[in-house]
Amino acid sequence: MTDLTYQPDRTAVEAVGLGCKRWRGWALRDCSFRIPTGRVCALVGPNGAGKSTLLALAAGLRRPSEGWIELFGHRPDDPELRPRVGYLAQDKPLYPNLTVRETLRVGRELNPGRWDQATAERVLGEGKVPLGRRVGALSGGQRTRVALALVFAKRPEILLLDEPMSDLDPLVQHEMTAALMTEAAEHATTVVMSSHVLASLDGICDYLLLISGGRVRLAGEVEDLLATHSLVVGRKDGSAHQPELAPHTVIESRTTGRQLTALVRSEGPVTGPYEAVEPSLEELLLGYLRSTDAPSLFTPSAEPRTRRAA
Repeated sequence: MTDLTYQPDRTAVEAVGLGCKRWRGWALRDCSFRIPTGRVCALVGPNGAGKSTLLALAAGLRRPSEGWIELFGHRPDDPELRPRVGYLAQDKPLYPNLTVRETLRVGRELNPGRWDQATAERVLGEGKVPLGRRVGALSGGQRTRVALALVFAKRPEILLLDEPMSDLDPLVQHEMTAALMTEAAEHATTVVMSSHVLASLDGICDYLLLISGGRVRLAGEVEDLLATHSLVVGRKDGSAHQPELAPHTVIESRTTGRQLTALVRSEGPVTGPYEAVEPSLEELLLGYLRSTDAPSLFTPSAEPRTRRAA
């Protein structure tokens, strides 16, 4: 198991009582969590859950309506923090009339002292992106490479990525994810990446934030969250309740004919006429997304601190 002892100087992102209100209601409400440095964190949840709002708050593009959020102990609007943060919005805003080469020149001028031209050119070269072509004439995958090249070359300590692969075909998704993981591993970059493709997250992220209904439902190390749960399969008897599952917290249960399938938060071994295995990440996430009343769960490293003055 991972050492979950909290080290104050190793926190990349921390939020307490964070909320953001829009004219139609709350996009986020009472969100509290912590992400340690060096993690690759998947930010998941249904459409409208508040993922993009959370990333915009972390990037300093929105102000919270309540509570607070910090990156490396600084508020997002702190000028000292901004060079350390790379943010990529879902629409990947680029200037379509600039060539790729001109786009890199803009990135270099906006990030003096931190810009890594070799990294930018390597990311583009691996995708055979022509430097002399206008951005507006590139394919979707090539534009994504240009956007990621810009944030990689900035050499940020944390990357905030909003659905970075959503417009790519599966092959290009795989290539770009590999490039992202390589850059993160080489430079110990903290990554917070939102995604709605649950199956694509398995084996990529080592930390998780699941948001539903504007609140954090699951937070912490993927390995430990999975180990805390069991996927139980067995024959259902005629009773309304399964007494063998009573010691456990049942997150979700489904019956197909006489077969019961349940995701449970284990409180020791599961007994009875059941087969119990560790769920996949997708099975864990789907269980919580389908069961909105299931209690939240945080590993120790993700536990929020006592609220302090904003």
